[in-house]
Amino acid sequence: MFDSKLCDRWLPNTFTRLPLVTDGLQFGWRKQLLLVVIVILTFLGLRWIRQYKRGKGWLSSPRILFLLFSIIATVSIVFALAAKGLVIFLPSDSGAVAEAIVVLGRSEEFRRQRVDVARELLEARQASRIFTSGRGDAASMIEQLKAKGIPIQVLDGENCSLTTWQNAVFTAAVLHPQGIRRILLVTDKLHMLRSLLVFRAHGFTVIPHTTPLPPNFGFKATAFLTFREYLGLVAYGLQGRFHPQRSPESNSRDIENIRQNAEQYGQQRHLQEEGVYQEK
Repeated sequence: MFDSKLCDRWLPNTFTRLPLVTDGLQFGWRKQLLLVVIVILTFLGLRWIRQYKRGKGWLSSPRILFLLFSIIATVSIVFALAAKGLVIFLPSDSGAVAEAIVVLGRSEEFRRQRVDVARELLEARQASRIFTSGRGDAASMIEQLKAKGIPIQVLDGENCSLTTWQNAVFTAAVLHPQGIRRILLVTDKLHMLRSLLVFRAHGFTVIPHTTPLPPNFGFKATAFLTFREYLGLVAYGLQGRFHPQRSPESNSRDIENIRQNAEQYGQQRHLQEEGVYQEK
């Protein structure tokens, strides 16, 4: 598995753990602190307006009522679509054979479903190898797959990526030198559309295979994750990350060095596999 020591140099600080910061909106700590201050001031401002307008019948204004109705209708439509995870916009998994199964990390509570699906796809011979991706998730998923009887020879991964974009950057850096372009992408239904578009932008032919949300996910957790994913989808679109081009993050020397190291790792693994094949 690719696990560069350089990864530790750009781990996010504690501010990136705030729920306001989405995968598609990674800021420096100063901007994140400013964002928190703006949200607090906005909340206080709205509270002041409510107190000032109390008793003046401003909610009876037709314009205000129409605005509130529009917001409620829009939110309802968004969550109605989110209930299907935008699957209606995705191609279905027809059972076609791919060159690798790529499993994206999402945190511990999502791993079991993804590991089970990856094992099923491998046993169904839809691909001959599994590649896990995500800082803190990749190694754990590989261990779980090994515990389920999957041979280590068909397992690989990268343990550096912190965002969906980086999932694609480092996965492409490892798999492209091995000639792998057609993948089965495994992630949850809310995350899939953004992931599919990003991996396509990095030169992969993607067959999406969605996994369910964890069984303990209630309405609040699903609503928060839905909101986060829609923000990420919009942010990635505005940043042009669905177009085939290099990441803006490649301006970071550390990330570019990690990407180059990942390519070297992929080339070495390809040579090792070719050597084993020739020996046979």
